[in-house]
Amino acid sequence: MVRRNDQRRAALVDAAIEVLAREGARGLTFRAVDAEAAVPTGTASNYFTSRDDLLTQAGDRVYARLRPDEATLAHQRTAGRDRDAYARLMRELVGRVAAFRTGYLALLELRLEATRRPELRTVLTERVRADLAYHEAAGLPGDATAVKLLYLALNWLIVEQLTLPEVLTEEERDALVTAAVERIVSED
Repeated sequence: MVRRNDQRRAALVDAAIEVLAREGARGLTFRAVDAEAAVPTGTASNYFTSRDDLLTQAGDRVYARLRPDEATLAHQRTAGRDRDAYARLMRELVGRVAAFRTGYLALLELRLEATRRPELRTVLTERVRADLAYHEAAGLPGDATAVKLLYLALNWLIVEQLTLPEVLTEEERDALVTAAVERIVSED
């Protein structure tokens, strides 16, 4: 059995994310991942049982990398619980996601693949449900419907920013995030 280490596995999954973002799901092969990770040909096939396994782990990894660090989480826990604080948190979230451009582009590819791959769909569904539940339980203003509406609106804003970056400036993006919070989240 080949000795496997977690750092190499993470590097291979990160390479898969880069390949997905650049080449799309059709370009995701073990050979392409090996080349992106600058490892010998055949390495990825020693770490993943199938292409489905690689796609599923890439989906899980994108969400892990999008998760805020402990300092950001601590700040979120101590932030105010009003709409202004909510808007600041959402601007930070959109900025963090937009900063991981290849991750989000890979996630778009993974979502399309999830329509055909039940295991990948399960991973992505669990991650999104956990994110929604986290925001619903955060004690911020607004109900579960407001959280879902913000989720949907801000996701498309991120898609716009990453796929057609000349449409909106960063300032316009931030203003739209603030407007979305103000219009969707009630003050009570």
